[in-house]
Amino acid sequence: MAASFRKTLSAIGIYQELTVIRLTLLVAATAFVGYWLAGGGLSDWHLLLGATLGTALLSGGANSFNQWMEWRRDALMDRTKGRPLPSGRMGRMHAGLFSLAMSIIGALLLFLFTHRLTTLLGLGAFLVYLVAYTPMKRRSPLNTLVGAISGALPPMMGWSAAANSLPLGAWILAAVLFFWQIPHFLALAWLYREDYERGGFLMLPHRDPDGRLTAQVALLYTPPLLPLGLSLSLAGVNGRVFAVASIFLGVFFLLRAWGLYRNPGRDAARRLFLASVMYLPLLLIIMILDAKRPGL
Repeated sequence: MAASFRKTLSAIGIYQELTVIRLTLLVAATAFVGYWLAGGGLSDWHLLLGATLGTALLSGGANSFNQWMEWRRDALMDRTKGRPLPSGRMGRMHAGLFSLAMSIIGALLLFLFTHRLTTLLGLGAFLVYLVAYTPMKRRSPLNTLVGAISGALPPMMGWSAAANSLPLGAWILAAVLFFWQIPHFLALAWLYREDYERGGFLMLPHRDPDGRLTAQVALLYTPPLLPLGLSLSLAGVNGRVFAVASIFLGVFFLLRAWGLYRNPGRDAARRLFLASVMYLPLLLIIMILDAKRPGL
C-alpha cells in the first residue's frame, strides 16, 4: 500500500514537472484576476470553470509541448536536464499524447463554457507560445518580447469570459503582464546565460557578455509599470488602495532593476528576479481585494 502510494505521488510529480505547475497556476491566476476585475460572479460557475480551468489546461499543454519539442536541448542544460523527458522518466510519445490531450480539453472547456472571443484568445496565446516563441528562442533575442505577448493574453481571456468584451481595463491589465515579463525573464536569462548557451538558445545575454545591454533593457521595461498601475485605478477598475500599493511595489521593482543597471552582476540579477517573483503575486492579490466591481 505504501509503495503504491509513493509510486502515485511520484507519477503526479512527473506530470507537475512536465506542465511546469507553478507557471501553469500563475497563468490561471491571471485569468481569474481578469475575470474578477470584469465583474464575473462566483455563481456563474460555467464561466469561472471555462476561464480558469480551461486556461490552466491550455497553458499546461503548451508547457508540456514546449518540453516535448526541446527535450534534446533541455538535456544539455543543468537547469533542465532533470526534467521528465531528458532524464528518461517519461517517454516522448507519452508526453506528446498527454500534452495533446491537455490542450484539446482546455480548448474545449473554453469553447463550451465561455465565449468565442475567449477561445480565440486562448488559441492565440497557445500558438504564439509554440509556433513563434519556442522556435524563435534558437534564432533571436527578440523571443522574450514574443513570449511576453503570449503571457499577456490570459488575463484578457478571463476578462472576456466574464464580459465578452475587451474594454480599456483589460488592455491595461495585459500591458502590466507584458511589461513585467521582460525584466523577469531577462534576469533569469542573465543568471543562466551559460546554461542557455549550452542549450543553443539565443537569449539577449548571449550577445551581451558584460550584461550592460541586458540591464538597460530590463530597466527600460520596468518604469511603465508605475503609470500602468495608476491607470487601472483611473479607469475605474481598482480603487485608491491599489493605486498607492502599485506605486510602492513599482518603485521597489524599479530599484532592483536600477541595481542591475548600476552593477550587472549575478547578485543584482538574482535580486531583480526575486523582486519580480514578489511583485506580481502581491499586485494581483491587491487587485482582487481592491476591485471596484468584484465578482460575487
